[in-house]
Amino acid sequence: MVTTIQLNEDVKKILNQLKTGKETYEEVIVKMMTNLEKQKREQGELLIEGYKEMAEESLKIAKEFKAIEEDFDWEW
Repeated sequence: MVTTIQLNEDVKKILNQLKTGKETYEEVIVKMMTNLEKQKREQGELLIEGYKEMAEESLKIAKEFKAIEEDFDWEW
């Protein structure tokens, strides 16, 4: 089913700039949506990788602190 939508003139200008050759507005929009989903997925993967690295660093620091703690008789 084909649907008609209304666009602000500024949006239409931007879509025109994004078009290549005889590409339709639909193709431009679908391409943008695909790129957005890819970026979201990549960003999620980067966040997970970053959290894993942070966790590893935290474990290293905790182990180092524990080793130091055993060497001293701390009084609070």
